[in-house]
Amino acid sequence: MSLARQVDLALEQLESELTGMSAGTIVIQIRNDEIGKFGIRHLPVDCGTRDNDPACMTGEQVRLLRRMATEALRHKRGWTHGEIAYDFVLRHGQLSVSVQFESNYNMANLLFRRASMQRNRRDVSSE
Repeated sequence: MSLARQVDLALEQLESELTGMSAGTIVIQIRNDEIGKFGIRHLPVDCGTRDNDPACMTGEQVRLLRRMATEALRHKRGWTHGEIAYDFVLRHGQLSVSVQFESNYNMANLLFRRASMQRNRRDVSSE
């Protein structure tokens, strides 16, 4: 399944939590081009009771957030492990989203592959 489809499914899963929020960060952890963990970090919540707070996202704004998040993946290039953070805020009824991509590499895997390649070259040269 493509990463864009996985992001869309993850955000669909978070829709009920996102509806009613006004700001936060959606965090998606990726390993081998697959989503492992995902969730929301949000600003401190006012525990007072509020009815029909107009400063909260609607279902339509959450769908817009999902669309913006998948479109942002066009900027992801050449890495398969890392984290994507979507910062979102609702200002004057307008949704603003920024994205941060973090790539992660594992030196142990790199060294293991390099040693394996060198070992294979020695095997070929001894034939």
